[in-house]
Amino acid sequence: MALMNYAKREINAKIVYYGPGLCGKTTNIKFIHSKLRPDSRGKLLSLATETDRTLFFDFLPVELGEVRGFKTRFHLYTVPGQVFYNSTRQMVLKGADGIIFVADSQRSMLELNIESIKNLRDNLAEQGRRIEDIPMVIQCNKRDLPDVLSIDELSRALNPRGLPIFGASAANGEGVVQTLTSISKMVLHKLQQSSPAATDAPSAEQELAASYRALRKGADRIADAPPRSVAPPPPPPVAVTGVGAVQQAGLDRLRIPVSLRLHGVPQNFHLQLLLSADQNGPVAQVEFIERDKS
Repeated sequence: MALMNYAKREINAKIVYYGPGLCGKTTNIKFIHSKLRPDSRGKLLSLATETDRTLFFDFLPVELGEVRGFKTRFHLYTVPGQVFYNSTRQMVLKGADGIIFVADSQRSMLELNIESIKNLRDNLAEQGRRIEDIPMVIQCNKRDLPDVLSIDELSRALNPRGLPIFGASAANGEGVVQTLTSISKMVLHKLQQSSPAATDAPSAEQELAASYRALRKGADRIADAPPRSVAPPPPPPVAVTGVGAVQQAGLDRLRIPVSLRLHGVPQNFHLQLLLSADQNGPVAQVEFIERDKS
């Protein structure tokens, strides 16, 4: 859900790159970040798990114009490709205003593409949303590889609604900008027809820090919910219930208050992130977590 910042006269909209593992979500977002002017983009941040990671940054595309006198700032996210991190997928997907489904064009990946788009539908349903109600485009990535399905074949398997669909080779940038431009225009069109909410909602960094904390506590190991005809499972042992304002804790550290519910008991913690960089760009790592004794 788009959020309005009256102080900055900005509408903040969230676009999520979704798809199976190694389909090119990260490659897309890195290419976009590299092509934007430094003064119009935020830092490319990464929250890594043992085998996967989530990337995100924000940018202000002034060339797309304004909505009701507000500039639009887009926040781009990738979801982890591994099914093991489904609760992080759900956290990242929360409040999405637009979705880019990145399909792997290789013939051998068709079933995983179908499973991933079903997973997207299921995760939205868990949040009380319908995939049909959200602006969405499909990108058929890795067109430069051998033994790929045609766009028509992929469209028949993945796109019964006739959504905009693009061929791409994110490794060399082909189709990346066109895909983002299409979903951005769709999101802006929907914003012009609706009224985004005014809020002091957590920033992108706060949301992902909370997601990472929940993941490290084992939230992803909770079994999937049974069919609705079966009694619902007990509440998860760990749930993130709130995230406070990010505080600077030195030149390379951020301190974030996090409220959790541990086995039904509310508790408050402070999460400290150490900011660094590697060959892939900026990285945020959990330095320590301490209980709030106040």
